[in-house]
Amino acid sequence: MTERPDMHWASVWGNAVSIGESRPESYSKNITMRYPIYSQFGGTGLRLTFDNYCGTEPITISKATVLIGDTFYRLSFKGESGVTIPARGYAVTDSLECQVQAQSTFAISFYLADYTLMRSTVFTRGPLSTGQYALGDQTEVKDFPIELSKSTHLFYFLTNVSVYTSTENRTIVCYGDSITAQDWPDYLTLRCKELGKNHTAIVRRATSGSRILREYDNITYASYGLKGSRRFHHEVPTDGADTVIIQHGINDIIHPVGTDVNPFRPMSDLPTVEEMITGLKRYIYYCRAFGYKVYVGTLLPIEGWRTYAPFRDELRNAYNDWIRTTNLIDGCIDFDKALRDPANSAAFRKDCDSGDHLHPSAFGYLQMAGAVPEELLK
Repeated sequence: MTERPDMHWASVWGNAVSIGESRPESYSKNITMRYPIYSQFGGTGLRLTFDNYCGTEPITISKATVLIGDTFYRLSFKGESGVTIPARGYAVTDSLECQVQAQSTFAISFYLADYTLMRSTVFTRGPLSTGQYALGDQTEVKDFPIELSKSTHLFYFLTNVSVYTSTENRTIVCYGDSITAQDWPDYLTLRCKELGKNHTAIVRRATSGSRILREYDNITYASYGLKGSRRFHHEVPTDGADTVIIQHGINDIIHPVGTDVNPFRPMSDLPTVEEMITGLKRYIYYCRAFGYKVYVGTLLPIEGWRTYAPFRDELRNAYNDWIRTTNLIDGCIDFDKALRDPANSAAFRKDCDSGDHLHPSAFGYLQMAGAVPEELLK
């Protein structure tokens, strides 16, 4: 398609990619994945990224389509209808000329005809984040047969959707762990829509269980995610992005329990606050190298979580204090202050707690989205 100086590619949807849980049924065949994509702004073209970054063998996308309104468009890869993506590789579709309406939803479908290792995936949840899968090639079937399909919150291989759009439209990247893999980025998208911030799309790059400094090297916990040094540079560069919101680090604090309790989670994995800050500084330097503004969210309360101890909360508070006072970032988003109990700063407000004392409730996620300064949402 013809490039124009007043247009650029900007992402309207995205996910991280992590390691799928190791199970005997980790291979799929003859299956169609379908994901709804909400686009905050419109444009005249689409391109998609399929990523096998965590794969240990090649995968083949046999066919891919996009459903806009009642019309299916076939996607291509260097002119071919399918593509084989090597382990740790990725593929970008050819640019598709099509009309994407602002504040619309379209559907991406792709067919896996042959045995495929379903390893590069991420769990994501929220009001805009439910997919489907169906048996057989259903890439050009508008409604999946109910007897052949199920819903899913696992997003395989598809990691980015960009729209060719006006240069006034831009993207914010939300980077983190399971808290960001859940609802608040979707609620932030809906907040942009409600406020008429029609030039800003929110893209999620988050994976459950991940830490800044460590990752697991066993099949029991492999799906807990890659460490920051293997994730950040791969996930954060995003079409049209100019700002990153980071909320990461709580798993570094809560995971270590000692080998007498769990052989894979030694207390030696517990970082000092200085080590956590050093890891966060690497993120900040990456952001500056990409030319992005960077905002950092404080870590949420954890009192009542199954590994809670006062020393963990002291570490969390010291880390949060650095985020609140450093001049290395463009701003602090104080998620902790927005969700904590005014009478007990170590714990959630009851209406913000999901019940596990680590993840927010739906209302808590709304509060997180509301804590993002409106000035970020152009």
